[in-house]
Amino acid sequence: MPYRSLDVSKSLIHSFFNLYPKEAATLLNNFDLQDILRYLRFEPTNRAVEIFTYLNPEIAAGLIQEMEREIFIQIFTLIDASLAARLLSRLDPDVIQSRLSLLSAARSKEINDLLKYPPATAGFLMDPIVNMFRPDDTIKTVLKRVRAYRERRIVNINIVDDEGKLTGIIPLQEIAVARPNTYLRDIPQSPPVMIQAISPLEEVVQLLEEQKLISLPVVDFEGRLLGTIRSNTLINAAKIDATEDVQTMFGAGREERALSKVTFAIRKRLPWLQINLATAFLAALVVGLFEDTIARITVLAVFLPVVAGQSGNTGSQALAVTMRGLALREIRTQQWFRVARKEILVGFMNGLAVALTTSLIVFFWIGSFGLAIVIAVAMVISMVIAGLSGAVIPILLKSFGQDPAQSSSIVLTTVTDIVGFFSFLGLATLLAGTFNMI
Repeated sequence: MPYRSLDVSKSLIHSFFNLYPKEAATLLNNFDLQDILRYLRFEPTNRAVEIFTYLNPEIAAGLIQEMEREIFIQIFTLIDASLAARLLSRLDPDVIQSRLSLLSAARSKEINDLLKYPPATAGFLMDPIVNMFRPDDTIKTVLKRVRAYRERRIVNINIVDDEGKLTGIIPLQEIAVARPNTYLRDIPQSPPVMIQAISPLEEVVQLLEEQKLISLPVVDFEGRLLGTIRSNTLINAAKIDATEDVQTMFGAGREERALSKVTFAIRKRLPWLQINLATAFLAALVVGLFEDTIARITVLAVFLPVVAGQSGNTGSQALAVTMRGLALREIRTQQWFRVARKEILVGFMNGLAVALTTSLIVFFWIGSFGLAIVIAVAMVISMVIAGLSGAVIPILLKSFGQDPAQSSSIVLTTVTDIVGFFSFLGLATLLAGTFNMI
């Protein structure tokens, strides 16, 4: 009988966790870490992951350090990469690297990329250890956790929803005078003033000065709370930022400045000029392949810049949008197919519209129906490939550990020029015997 009773208890717990994972996580928040792990081991991997995502971030971060190798790999292989990064950011750097080393190289890199923010941005300045509470938490629960933060100065309580998005802020003094059994959702909340993690230092300073804030919540692009910037951190960062310009003047910085040394500027610029020269010769080589066609139909030379220019503009537009998405972390390298598909469709539709306009101009200008057809088809082909290239090139460079902002434009220019010239001159060569192009 005792064994059967135990089996029934396990079955009931399993059913409750299966039907109400959010409520189960709320209950587990009040348990010891080892007890929570014991319950997670009892559940299937998918259910354990779901319950883990609903846990209070501070509890979940504590669990990471207590997890055995197997359960950590199971959960962090399936969990959302952004959430994984937010939880791991609460730990010491040594712990983070030791935990990430357990995952596959691709998964580890994906999470590690989300942990890094460029210098002089809000994400770089923030403290990832920040309090987070749910609307269903009671004042009693909040005060119990706040008392555990004795080494930290807490001014506000941050309210987040099930997805970790910041929904409200309550001053601690209001928490202190409220009744213990009151839910946070029943307390008036100030509209949250927050800043995106990728925002520059200047915006952080401006917002803190305008709003007279002691601390500033930092969120990702979707509004999920990542950390907070405190005024003392901002002051120190401003001092460091003020010295960086002086350092870069002597070649110590990563970026060239207006007053950098001549040798520093040459060292930064010349290699890329040489690479650009080589790519220009590649485009010239493509044109040289159709030298006989150009000699017979000299008017083709007039329209070469038109095709190359439109494909270049299309690629630059796709490149700018993709680069912005990577910088703001709207997209990750694993989403390359969705980005590429979108830019192919945009390039095709825009290509049709531009091809129609271009073919009409060529027909009424030159009077050649064949040339109008050739340039229209070439325009569509080159713009589709240019859009695809503008989307894929920066993502590929980033996946290989290169800086997309530094080399994407050169690679893109090479691709768009070669594709534009080859499609236009190649079609003209193929169809020269079918249509009159003179």
